[in-house]
Amino acid sequence: MKNTKKLYYLIGILVLVLLVWMVNDTFTQPGVDDLEMEFQEVAVYRNENNTGPIKRIYAVVVSDTLWHEMEQYGKLMPHTKYGNTQVYFFEDIANAPEKINAQSPYFDASLNPFCIGKYEKKAMGEEHFSKYPFR
Repeated sequence: MKNTKKLYYLIGILVLVLLVWMVNDTFTQPGVDDLEMEFQEVAVYRNENNTGPIKRIYAVVVSDTLWHEMEQYGKLMPHTKYGNTQVYFFEDIANAPEKINAQSPYFDASLNPFCIGKYEKKAMGEEHFSKYPFR
């Protein structure tokens, strides 16, 4: 009887430790706020299709050209299985698109020289980041 009581206490403590660990891990996930650069979304497109592939396209103004940070930002953006997520990075809000179209080209081609980076996550999870994608 006494050993059974100790076993229950041990299991209870183990469950409590695991619960605290999972809750802590849930609330300390990395996010956009943890990145060094400042990011400002200026235009977003998401198709209305909720049953098939979801297409997300973002135009983002960045405060610097830290390539690794831009790639990390892209990885943190929402992505749906079999969907496509694209993030276009610009240095200046005056030279960034105000609206994104559903079909390619997604924004005015006159803004292509001002695009400093592009992150894309394709349908099967393939990721690609390119510097100056329109040069």
